[in-house]
Amino acid sequence: MEHRRRSESGNTVGRRQFLRVAAAMGGAVVLGGPASIWAQGKKSISVATGGMGGVYYPLGGAIAAVITKYVPDVEAAAEVTAASVDNCKLVAAGKSDLAIVMGDTAYDALQGTGKFKGKLPLRSLGVLYPNIMQIVAPLGKNLKTAVNLKGKTISTGAPGSGVEVMALRILEVNGINPDKDIKRDRLGASESAGAFKDGKIDAFFWCGGVPTAAVLDLAAAPGVKLFFIPNDDAVDKMNAKYGPVYYKTVIPKGAYAGIDADVPVGAVANILIAHESMDEKLVYGILAALFDHKDELVAVHKQAEDMDLQKATIGSPLPLHKGALKYYKDKGLTVQ
Repeated sequence: MEHRRRSESGNTVGRRQFLRVAAAMGGAVVLGGPASIWAQGKKSISVATGGMGGVYYPLGGAIAAVITKYVPDVEAAAEVTAASVDNCKLVAAGKSDLAIVMGDTAYDALQGTGKFKGKLPLRSLGVLYPNIMQIVAPLGKNLKTAVNLKGKTISTGAPGSGVEVMALRILEVNGINPDKDIKRDRLGASESAGAFKDGKIDAFFWCGGVPTAAVLDLAAAPGVKLFFIPNDDAVDKMNAKYGPVYYKTVIPKGAYAGIDADVPVGAVANILIAHESMDEKLVYGILAALFDHKDELVAVHKQAEDMDLQKATIGSPLPLHKGALKYYKDKGLTVQ
């Protein structure tokens, strides 16, 4: 019988997939369960990440490995999840201890709006890196703006993901009803890239670090030529309606094969979160380990280069955890 774990959104991860994930992470991956697990005299904590093919998955595994290596008497493991929306719910319910989430989703969770029926007791440990909205389309098919997506078959991200939240908002401010004006698939990064390559979808949304492995592989595939649709014009409209969580940036020239100029896009902060009740000393120790050994995170995924102690308290819509507040103040930062 195949053992499966059901996420908050109803997605499942099978035993075979788990074994592949665990092997890729050197064993530092679990499928979930109660957060209060103890193993071999150590406190075990879980880190909710995302699906395979994105940045959350490898970076979350690296975070778990660093915590296990450098925080005394703590053993951490990364979970495969449906990402931001589910991650907020998992942490709030005590089913995960830490999670990487998008700032807009965290803001909704704090306010009890959008996909959240009530306010969730979440706190920020710090901003990790920017999540950049990438709308991937085929070159030369007249899909030059988000408005051109009307009538097309589009993947808007996996159910329960922050990608889906931001994608639907971009469509909305461009006058596109995702339930009526497009044929909508709900796929993660790897699945979207595969469907695009097979001609099953016309374009897809992905919000993540640059480069993202699944998009990088797609752009390098023989016969594939991509166009990344600019979407920075949606930022001000989204902030006006949903709160000041988005900002403008670019996908830099050369980030993917075929990009010969910067692409102006929208972005949102990725933050590391915990339940407000997490032990303050544990939070302090986790942050000390991550910043003191950032090089080990970068060795797994170069997106970790964007982790900056001086910027870690800027851009998060969540209040800082008390343990994080003490850590940053001890480091000489002025934190409001």
